[in-house]
Parts: sequence; structure tokens; C-alpha cells
Amino acid sequence: MFHRLGHFVVKRAWWVIIAWVIGSIALVAGAPKLSASTDESEFLPKHYESIRAAVVQQDKFPAEFTPGAILMFERTDGAALTDADKADIAKITQGLTDKHIPLVEQVIPPMEGKTISQDGHYAMGMVSIDKTKMQTDEYPLAAKDLRDEGKELAKGTALKFQVGGQAAMAQDQKESSSATDAITMLATIVLIVVIVGVIFRGILVGWLPVLLSLFPMIAASGLIAFVTDIFDLKSSPIASAIDIVVILGVGTDYFLFLMFRYRERLRAGDDRKAAVANGVARVGEAIASAAGAVTVAFAVLLLSELGMFTSLGPALAISVIVTALASLTLTPALLSVIPAKATFWPGRKWMQEPTGARFHKLGKVVGRRPGIIALVSGGLLVVLSLAGLGYSGTFDMAKSMMPKDKESMVVMEALTKGFSAGAADPTHVFVTGKDGAKLDAAQLDGFGAKLGQVPGVATVQAEHKLSEDGTTADFVVMLKDSAASNAAIDTVTELRTAAHADAPAGTEALVGGTSSVYKDINLAMTHDYKLVFPVAGLLILLILGLQLRSVVAPWYLMASVGLGFAATLGATTLAFLKIGSEPGLMFMLPIFIYLFVVAIGTDYNILIIARLREEAREGRNPREAASEAVRHAGPTVAAAGFILAASFATFMLAGNVLFAELGFALAIGIVLAAFVMAMFFTPAITALLGKKAWWPGHGAMPDHGPEAVAAREPQPAGQA
Repeated sequence: MFHRLGHFVVKRAWWVIIAWVIGSIALVAGAPKLSASTDESEFLPKHYESIRAAVVQQDKFPAEFTPGAILMFERTDGAALTDADKADIAKITQGLTDKHIPLVEQVIPPMEGKTISQDGHYAMGMVSIDKTKMQTDEYPLAAKDLRDEGKELAKGTALKFQVGGQAAMAQDQKESSSATDAITMLATIVLIVVIVGVIFRGILVGWLPVLLSLFPMIAASGLIAFVTDIFDLKSSPIASAIDIVVILGVGTDYFLFLMFRYRERLRAGDDRKAAVANGVARVGEAIASAAGAVTVAFAVLLLSELGMFTSLGPALAISVIVTALASLTLTPALLSVIPAKATFWPGRKWMQEPTGARFHKLGKVVGRRPGIIALVSGGLLVVLSLAGLGYSGTFDMAKSMMPKDKESMVVMEALTKGFSAGAADPTHVFVTGKDGAKLDAAQLDGFGAKLGQVPGVATVQAEHKLSEDGTTADFVVMLKDSAASNAAIDTVTELRTAAHADAPAGTEALVGGTSSVYKDINLAMTHDYKLVFPVAGLLILLILGLQLRSVVAPWYLMASVGLGFAATLGATTLAFLKIGSEPGLMFMLPIFIYLFVVAIGTDYNILIIARLREEAREGRNPREAASEAVRHAGPTVAAAGFILAASFATFMLAGNVLFAELGFALAIGIVLAAFVMAMFFTPAITALLGKKAWWPGHGAMPDHGPEAVAAREPQPAGQA
């Protein structure tokens, strides 16, 4: 199949190139515009308690004041606020009201005893912003306008004016995300150009994977927009940065898979077009299988209960499919029209087979001592896995996704110092009469007091609010800890238990608010771990079985990838929690490790095992096959793994904790997948198992079929 595909592409190279150019432009030109959501509650199904509570709030208390922005006032010299300062604060808040800033509905000034800190150093104003515009670009711009106008009004006073809260965080996150995308793309491109250029000692060949990635990047973005719009999926703000690295990284992997075989066939005597066609014939199945495994791993995220992953999964799956198609069509088409000398210019030794190469030596070591190699490489993975026992997650997305010096983060820190850490984002407990029954005031006596007895609760508002129809009461609860902290989430767990148990007869109690949302995200993650991981594992196992025609090999390949996952989580835990001082790793990190270490890490196993099978089918014994596989496929795995790991490591340049953890975890995971699992563990285990590895198929028997021979043997010049 891939032999025929290679010849087809080579014969119609210019038509293939033109089709990609026109198709990519058409897709992106007609694609709908998407906006990313920063509201975590939108990523949860409706049956979770926090979402049901949000529906009650919207239905029964539509006009309830919910601050979209927080105005923070303090003196520039750090002293306590004076009466003159408080008068200036009143003028500033009134001035903001008079400005009639778009979307700003109400500006409430600080109130003595409520929103002025006990030590007198901080005053907190609240701003209501049109909630119907939360998912538009106008919402964060309202916070920007508040900042600009407020700082102008504060000139000439002794006050420092800052804006925090949800809208301000959205604005800061937008700015951080744009910077992250730019840094990630620039650093990744530089890495690919330099490393590929050094490997093949050429200038053009270094730029080819980047230039070739532009078309799948454009085409995939258009397709993703169409799919997201048609199926009403949510778009995550971190998706774009990840998508860039996936297309550039995976595209470079597949480019290297083909380029090493292309150069190998040139050295064997093929002319340029024959070398391209035979290169596709030899690695086409490995690329397709690798892309299939990655696509399945991404697509299975549709089973997730978190909207962030149900949207991210299909987007990444589309990116991988488009990238694989480009690697099997556009890349060989371009290689077939560019003279080989131009591709590798100014290098002169690309036609010379190196003697005594390091991978030749590594291959001999693996072939001679597979038992020791398996023990050492497997032992390293086990030791790192044990460090993962100290894993602890955190849900504080705001602090993790933005640098600490961003204004919204500074305001959050000031709120923690001057008020209860949960003051800016209270929890709400709604008590609703069943079947629309009205509440009796006597029923609610003592309910608020019982909520106040829950450990972790700072205060419960003295008087509850009652809806206009008299069916629902709202108890406002201030927590001692920040809404996104693990302590606050634990408090909500206890608060739910108390509210459900103490709700008056004939009523239902629901706990809402940010901490409640994070509690439900935690529950959804537990669901995903139990469902998504096993389903993805079984499907990848099936793909490996079909590719290798074996029952045995897929099992130890998946076992090694599972060890790689655990070792990656352990190494990241060690770096950030044991050596570093972070309170916990981001809650979605295990999912991302699964996505890239399990999925993409399988690519390298597939490439090495495909070469092992090829060598076995040509009649070599298991140890010789392992030696030759490392010798020939090792450089590809090493180059691809190094580039992808370095690409992911560029996330650490973004300047925030989330991307630092993500970059480190994915980089170390790819290093383990390429340089420990694929390079040593997999070939060593395969050598030890011998022909049993291919049972019940005939992978260890020489294959002398006409198509196999055609794929292996050089063809006369021009025949392709």
C-alpha cells in the first residue's frame, strides 16, 4: 500500500503540492472565528452540583451583584489609609461611574467595616460587569478600561490603584497567552532549524520541516474551527500553544522518519525519486501506525467529562491526522522535486555511510547484553516511578497560568493579606423548596449557624437573601482560604455534607461558587482516569497488534509506556514538589503526560519495533535484529526525541508555573520515551523474547513477497 502511495506521489508531485496549497488556504479562509473560554464552570456537565447551583442563582437571583472586577486601593507609602485617602477613593469610584465604561453596570465603593481591611491598609471596591459578555473580547477590555481610567483619576493622590478579579484575570491571561504562543513558536522553530540542519549538515533541510509544517498548521486550524463550531465545543486558552508544538514537533518526527530512510536509500544507490518512493514504502506503515496511536489517544478525550479536554482532544487529533497526511504526501512530493544535492547543501558527506558510528556501538551492546540493558533501563523507570507517590495536585489555575507580577495576581495577594483569602470569591449555599414550595422563615432558623461551624468557614452572612418568588434562600459563605486552594476545596466538601444533612425538610441545598466548581472538576478528573486511560490503552494496544501482527509485543510495549508515564510523573513531582517549593502540580498535568508521553512516546516504540520486525523478517536472529534496529533506527529516534523534548521545554520560557511544569514534564517524558524505552528497553526485551515476541504471526520469518522485495531493493534510475 505505502509502496504504491510513494510512487503515486512521486509521479504527481506538483499536483500534490498545488492541492495542499489551495486546500490549506481555502480551509482557513472559510473557517469561523473562535473565542477561548476562561470560565472553568463551562467545562463541566450540567449534572454536577456546582453547575446546578449556578442555574439556581441565575434563575432565582438574576440581578444579584456578582463582581466582575475588584478595585484595590492602598497608600503608595504602605501606611494605613487616612480620612483624606478615603475621600479620594470615593472620588475615584464616582469618577469611574461617571465615565460610563462599556459593559460596566455598577461601581460600589469600599464600605467601612466590610470592604476596608481591619488593619486599615487596604480598601476594596467592587464592579459589576455585564455577565452576558463574559465569553467575548469586550469583557476583559472592560477591566483594561477600568485600569486606565482609575489610574488617571488616582494621579495627584497618595493612593495606589489596581484592578483584579475575573475580568482582570481574563485580560492578563490573554496577554500572557499571546506572549506564550509567540515564545513557543519562535523557540521551537529555532530548535528545529538548527538541530535538523546540524544532523544532516545542510541549510535547506533544516528549514524543510518548518516550511512543511505551515500547511498542516493552516489546514488543521481551519478544520478545528469548523469542528468546534459545528459540534459546539469549548476552546481552551492553552490549546493554541500546545497545538503549535504538536504540529511542529510531530511533523518534525515524521519528517525525520522519512528523511533518514530517504538518505539511506540514496546511499544504497537509488536515484532521487526512487529513494523517495522506497522511503515512503519502508516507513509509511510506521508513520501511519504512530499517527493512529496518537490520534486515538487524543480522540478518546471525547469521553472526558471536562469540556477543556473534550475540545482539546479532537483539536489535537485533527492536527495529528493532517500532519501525518502531509508527511506521507506533501513531504515526499517536495523531496522528489528538489535535487538531493540542494537538499543537503552545503554538506558533502551525506552520501557516505559512517563507519564505527556511536549507534552501531550501542546496537552491539544491546544485542550482546539485552538482559543487563533491560534491567538497567527498566530499573531507572521504576525508581523514578516511586517518586510519583508524593504527587499532589492543585487547582489554582490563575496563579499557575500567569506570572506573579501581573496586576490581577498582585491584587489577589493583597486580598489575602487584608481580608479573608476567600473574601473576593465567596461560596453560596442555596436552599430551595421542592416542587416550587415557598420557604417558611422558621424553617431556616439556625441553618446559617450550622454552616458557620464547618471547619474552614470564616463567616456566614448574617442575613440570607430570599428570591422574589419566596422559593429559594441564598446563604453567602466566606471561606478562610483562597477559592482555588486545596484547603478551600476540602472545606466545600465538608460544607456540602453539612448543607445536605441540615437542609430543612422539603427543601434541597446546593453549594455553588468557584471552590464548588473545582470540587466537581476533581470528581470529573477521577471519572476520566477510570474511563479515558483504559479505553485509550486498549485502542492503542489494538493498533499495535494490527501493525505488528502479534499478540505478545503490544503488551510489553504498552507496559513500557505505562512505566514511562509513571516515571515522568515521578520526575516532575521530584523536581517541583521535593526539590522545588510548589504546593502541588497542576491538576490536569497527568492528563497531559498521558497525551504526550503515552501517545507520542508510542511513536518511538513503533519505529524501533517496526525496524526490529523488518530485520527479523530478513532472517536475522533476535539479538542481531536488536543490534541492527538500534544501529539504523537509533539516530532517527534520538534526533526526533531530542527535537520534540527541546520543543516542549520551550514552554518553560513562558514565565508561569503551569507552562514550566508542563514543559518540564513533557520534555522529560519524551526523553525517557526516546532514550530509555525505545533505544534500550524495547529492543532489549524483544531480543530476550526472541521469536515469541511475534507470536502468533510470522514476523520473525523472512518475507520474500514481491512488494516487500520491491520495497527493499534499489530500482534502476528513472523507474520510479
